[in-house]
Amino acid sequence: MATPKNHQRRPFTLEVDDQTDEERAQSKEQGTKDHWTSAFGVGASKKERIPMDSEYQEELGEPSSQIKINRNFVKGVRGITGEAAQDKGKFDMRRLFSAVSSGEVAQLEGLEQYLRRAMKHLTDSEYRSKGKTALLKALLNLTDGRNDTVKLLLDIAEKMGDLKEFVNAAYTDIYYKGQTALHVAIERRSQYFVELLVQKGADVHAKACGKFFQLHDGPCFYFGELPLSLAACTNQKDMVDFLLENQYQNTDVREADSQGNIVLHALVMVADNSPENTDFIIKMYDHILTRAAQLHPKVKLEEIENKQGLTPIKLAAKKGKIELFKHILHREFQDKKTRHLSRKFTEWAYGPVYSSLYDLSSLDSYETKSVLEIVVYGTEIPNRLEMLQVEPLSQLLEEKWRRFAHPIFLFTFVVYLIYLSVFTTVAYFRKDGSDGLPPYPLENTLEDYFLASGQIILLLGSLYFFFKGLSDLKRKRPTLETLLVDGFCELIFFTQAVLFLVSVVFYFCSRKEYLGFMVLCLALSWVNVLYYSRGSKNMGIYGVMIQKMILGDILRFLFVYMVFLFGFSAAIVVLLDEPEPNSTTNVSKARFFFTTDDSTNCKKPTFKNFYFTTLELFKFTIGMGDLEFTEQYRYKEVFYVLLISYIVLTYILLLNMLIALMNKTVEKTSKESTNIWRLQRAITILDIERRLPRCLKRRLRSGVEKNLGNGNGEDRRWCFRANRSTEDAISNLMHTTLTHLEEGNGNYVRMLFIDFSSTFNTIIPLTLVTKMKALGLNTTLCHWIFDFLTNRSQVARVGGLTSDSLTISTGAPQGCVLSPLLYNIYTHDCKANSSHTSIIKFADDTVILGLISNNNEQLYLDQVDEVAQWCQSNSLTLNINKTKEMVVDYRRKQQNYSYTPLMISG
Repeated sequence: MATPKNHQRRPFTLEVDDQTDEERAQSKEQGTKDHWTSAFGVGASKKERIPMDSEYQEELGEPSSQIKINRNFVKGVRGITGEAAQDKGKFDMRRLFSAVSSGEVAQLEGLEQYLRRAMKHLTDSEYRSKGKTALLKALLNLTDGRNDTVKLLLDIAEKMGDLKEFVNAAYTDIYYKGQTALHVAIERRSQYFVELLVQKGADVHAKACGKFFQLHDGPCFYFGELPLSLAACTNQKDMVDFLLENQYQNTDVREADSQGNIVLHALVMVADNSPENTDFIIKMYDHILTRAAQLHPKVKLEEIENKQGLTPIKLAAKKGKIELFKHILHREFQDKKTRHLSRKFTEWAYGPVYSSLYDLSSLDSYETKSVLEIVVYGTEIPNRLEMLQVEPLSQLLEEKWRRFAHPIFLFTFVVYLIYLSVFTTVAYFRKDGSDGLPPYPLENTLEDYFLASGQIILLLGSLYFFFKGLSDLKRKRPTLETLLVDGFCELIFFTQAVLFLVSVVFYFCSRKEYLGFMVLCLALSWVNVLYYSRGSKNMGIYGVMIQKMILGDILRFLFVYMVFLFGFSAAIVVLLDEPEPNSTTNVSKARFFFTTDDSTNCKKPTFKNFYFTTLELFKFTIGMGDLEFTEQYRYKEVFYVLLISYIVLTYILLLNMLIALMNKTVEKTSKESTNIWRLQRAITILDIERRLPRCLKRRLRSGVEKNLGNGNGEDRRWCFRANRSTEDAISNLMHTTLTHLEEGNGNYVRMLFIDFSSTFNTIIPLTLVTKMKALGLNTTLCHWIFDFLTNRSQVARVGGLTSDSLTISTGAPQGCVLSPLLYNIYTHDCKANSSHTSIIKFADDTVILGLISNNNEQLYLDQVDEVAQWCQSNSLTLNINKTKEMVVDYRRKQQNYSYTPLMISG
């Protein structure tokens, strides 16, 4: 593959300056003004964001400082001054830019002669505004895709010897830095000028890396910086083909921008999941992939990583580009030359049944930084709940759960229950404070030995939870928003470990406060049992709702409630009086906690403190308060106004609002709680897998190794065999329908959704075996199937009662793995009669599709009649009441269309 060469620059020369003294003085004055304006920060941001092009001349900036030859110096020495010294045919930047903007070649008459006479070039700084040359200006002002001044400018530059530099001149402004004429021609969708510029030596690997071409909050357009990426991201297939293969300079498809993104990465970044955008992105992505494979067979384009270590499919997963992500996973090429680019392979097909293989490279969590890990742990992905449902990710997770995660999860649950039992026992039978301060000595008794063993087990368990929690927090970096989805059980495990370790420190520091931390840890330990509800779907969904209500409704309620509680408590404390001291007791005032009686050294509670008043007001919140809990107050009316207001605001308003919000949360989350539970279980699966040793992980790896070379050499891949589902049938139905509707304005579709009565029970074994023999199946196998289906005994059991046995010789057993396959063989000869009809089947679900054109419905009606007759001859009964028809018609209702009614079995 060709690599770009360095451009040949013309030899160093000094530029010529033919400005008059007056013009030079004006430029110097403007330059000084701009310098001080920039120095004090006045208008800096405005200056930074100058327009890329404008009809107004304010866009023109002063040229950068250069050492030049003063052409008028010699004239001054010779005494030629004033108008005589001025060149009548002079072209300055304003005149040149105005001429190329108009597109009139006549306005550039005499330009070449002036440049030669003045010893100037079109690439001189005098003719650049922030790097923008007359060529860029001309290309930004095309009329109907044309500007005749472009070719004239290129011819002049070629004659003056600076064509390469002129063609590849780029913006120097920080906002549009690096943009060349080739970028502008591509953006203006001008195939003619793109070919002309490449022919003249334009750099096909120039990078437009200015701020406008990078992702940020302001107006921007990121396309991957390179011309090829720009053509691809603006849906210009012909231009892409030209850049990839031409007689002048081919684009290196592996060339990356400043972020390491190649053209496929750029397409991923431009995707926005909308139908129109997705359609052209997918087509362009596949086109570049197949074209690059034809031109450079050894280049594996989809394996190229950017500077973040992300391939295109990983980038699509990280950015939530679900439609493109789904396409890449399900992409299957039928052409043998490009079949190796597929990620999905049809292993075998029999009628409507087929088995698919999915390429697991970059996908399975067996590899580091895999797509599965990115989606599961990607808290910033907006639609990762939906992405986890994309096949084969969903089935891959199910297999991991069934294969190793579920047994390990159950084992850890049992171990944790044992840990809790030990914790509870140790806490209950701990030594109390009557033996002095901790740490308490170990006595030579069986009870003390068991107690010490339990304490060691608890310490080891807490250390495990502590370091595991640190690792998870460092890796996941949870936020309040992500905790609503990912759950916070890991955080509670970490808090539990911290509390226990603090309790241990207090214990060995001879502080009895260790008991407080230990009992808090014990309570959290039992709460953490809810973490294991992830193993059950019903309990897992229930746990998700609890988590959402705790972090959502209850947190908001507690914030408002604490404001009311402390506010009213402070007001009532100020209003209360101290109890009258008796004559024999010297009572000291304790405003916040207790009143102390010095004669008896006894602390008596009083409501003239914040603690007890707050506790009493809390009782009102839960309906256990007493309006006359004290009589020591001033201003009885004010006291009751405060108390009743508090009850109305908290007990009546806040609590009922909390209940209403929680009901709303349950209704809202019930739709997505299943997906959230699946995500939390997926996190658990990958967490378990990460802790497995490498040797065990290799043995438990999902999928099979297959050679998919198909006769064109060996192509060994690790693949996952996914089960087929109704989604495949629905996708087939939608694809066929939409394709037909897009082919013509007068097309519409009629769909008949057929329901059979007791489908599997009406299979006739003799008819089935006859069809199997007609398909060429082994006679012994056919006899075995016949014996399997005939003379079967069946009973009904209700409680402890069992009916008499009944011998059955029709149908296939319900729930048998073989039954759906036998039914597919039984119905394989129910086929469409023309290209304008289609029959889509999945197990016993059948749809007759009528692709109607020019209002000709006869073929569809004939197909329905044929299916009805076929059902009668094969002993299958149509459930007419449940068989429904749907018409998909996008035609404008300019006239009343009538659809021929269906008549089935009369």
